[in-house]
Amino acid sequence: MDASGIILAGGKGRRLGGRDKCSETIGNQTLLERVVSSLSFLDSLIIVTGSPGQALPEIKRTPPVKVVADAFPGKGPLGGIYSGLAASGSMRNLVVACDMPFLNRGLLEYLIETASEFDVVVPRIGEELEPLHAVYSKSCLEPIKRLLEEGHFNIRRLFDLAKVRYVAAAEIDRLDPGHLSYFNINTLEDLSLARKISRQREK
Repeated sequence: MDASGIILAGGKGRRLGGRDKCSETIGNQTLLERVVSSLSFLDSLIIVTGSPGQALPEIKRTPPVKVVADAFPGKGPLGGIYSGLAASGSMRNLVVACDMPFLNRGLLEYLIETASEFDVVVPRIGEELEPLHAVYSKSCLEPIKRLLEEGHFNIRRLFDLAKVRYVAAAEIDRLDPGHLSYFNINTLEDLSLARKISRQREK
């Protein structure tokens, strides 16, 4: 599959008591290991973007991973997407956050398969977009850089400058009816629920 994976790992986890999300565990894996494992079906390198000097947990038993420092530190996920795209050797890039423990391979493959004629493929459920579970082309590099240099850090600003394919809820429902792909961990309560869901799924 002609796409690379980009994992955004630079969040500060303020609502998690300042704890490093990537190092939190579900089962016998850290969150970062779990997300890397979910992207292992890709044939290309997996890129992990983090803040300069950020200590990431060890990643075991995985495909090749490249860690890159954010070229625009402190500018939010848009800076991480830029850094990942700049380091990627693939035209299409699957971007996910490091705190999404229940990624769905079928849905991820579907996003990539629909991306050939678009700069961005992003799920939309009602009025909510999922820009950290989306496909971005390297053609987005220049508009992202321009936005960052102009002080615009909202990812949605990019969508006004790109050819975007919005994936509707009905399409998502066929592959991930429970929408667990979009479960992300922001609080200790989220982490506790994720561990409970994981235990139930393993029974």
